[in-house]
Amino acid sequence: MPSQNTSLSQLPSKRQKIKYFLQTIWGVGKKAAPRFELGIKDLQSSALPLGHAANSECLLPLADRISRSPENLLFLSNGHGEDLIALQVLQALHKLQPSLCLEVLPLVGEGKVFSSAVSEGWLQRVGPSLHLPSGGFSNQSLRGLVEDIAAGLFKITWDQWRCIHRKVQNGRVIVAVGDCLPLFFAWLSGASFGFIGTPKSDYTWKSGPGYAISDFYHFLKGTEWDPWECALMRSSRCKMVAVRDDLTARGLKKYGVAALSPGNPMMDGLQRIALPNALKRFRRLLLLCGSRSPEAQENFKRLIKAISLVDHQVPIVILVPLGSEPSTKQIEELLEDLGYKQTSFPDHEIGEHTSWVNGSCNVFLGPGKFSLWASWSEIGLATAGTATEQLVGLGIPALSLPGDGPQFKRGFAFRQSRLLGGAVMPYGNIGLLAARLKVLLTDDLLCQRLGSMGSRRMGSEGGSVASALLVLKLLLGH
Repeated sequence: MPSQNTSLSQLPSKRQKIKYFLQTIWGVGKKAAPRFELGIKDLQSSALPLGHAANSECLLPLADRISRSPENLLFLSNGHGEDLIALQVLQALHKLQPSLCLEVLPLVGEGKVFSSAVSEGWLQRVGPSLHLPSGGFSNQSLRGLVEDIAAGLFKITWDQWRCIHRKVQNGRVIVAVGDCLPLFFAWLSGASFGFIGTPKSDYTWKSGPGYAISDFYHFLKGTEWDPWECALMRSSRCKMVAVRDDLTARGLKKYGVAALSPGNPMMDGLQRIALPNALKRFRRLLLLCGSRSPEAQENFKRLIKAISLVDHQVPIVILVPLGSEPSTKQIEELLEDLGYKQTSFPDHEIGEHTSWVNGSCNVFLGPGKFSLWASWSEIGLATAGTATEQLVGLGIPALSLPGDGPQFKRGFAFRQSRLLGGAVMPYGNIGLLAARLKVLLTDDLLCQRLGSMGSRRMGSEGGSVASALLVLKLLLGH
């Protein structure tokens, strides 16, 4: 190929000029993106709030957007917890680089957690979405899989893949958040990609007791990640792999995966506000029933019944933060069926939507109040995933009550308990959970010990900023 200093006018013929042009374009297209190593400890910082800067790059003509493709990021996430983590990293990216064109495609559910960012204009939600009957847990039961297929699982998956393919053709770099599905889509796209592996941790099989078949399987592998997932992470187009803890990163490195552990984005964005005086005379429980109907409603009833079995000397307040599902009205109807009466509470610092009372038990319902109420509680009662992990990460022990699923079943609950070092303990029935709750209400030292374990397993805040810096460095070359 001619020298870089050769001008077109010096070439002897039109044919050679065309050849020179094509060789130049081909040479540029074949250059591989550089890989970098980065010290994680220097990246730790606090969580960043939402920004409001205008996203000017999304308004560029298509040709310009393709030519500036490294500045366009498409996030793929596959579940409610993964959506929350993706949002934390997206917020940090927007704060650090407001000019980035940021898009997100929720592969499971409707991605309602992104609605605020979308309405503010700095994030675009793309692609089709569908509320699946299993809530994305069709791999845990044949019935859930059949219901999801009947609801259009295959069609929505195909449509989502077509959307990803179009976006990649227009110059998107992908960040996959979750497990195998977004990782596979990212690899299949042919684009450069990064992976934030959120649901798997080697603590789930290295923390005893471990006598399940899956524990021996993971022991033989040396990691909870499967061989085919490791193969995708080793792809030359995978420029970044971030996992939730150092233990899991070490397990992946045995398979040649350059995994990093920048911190856990789940611990970012949680408010720590002083306890209102009006709540100091109560024992404070936080009830997390989950975010998928109708499973969440059934779990809510079982947890309330367990609390009612506890003989307590001091009045109890049950804080119930709610998401988009189940609705406040649905929970209020359940409380009426359980004998609770709606009342008013004089303190406006709490921010409850409605308050209910039955004897010495008070229930406060608050849509979107998890980050505010979590640090006010003493003990959690949970049938949820991500929110439970965040709660114990704040140093608050929890008890769980597995049900019929499709999400919060016995296997899920025990896996969660081992992941968190016993900071959340599952119980097989209402009576056993009530007995353990009574013990925790009378043993502050035990609560502190369990809470400390949860804090260590979840890690400190700052993971979203550190992950965003990795994306900028390793994927975009900033």
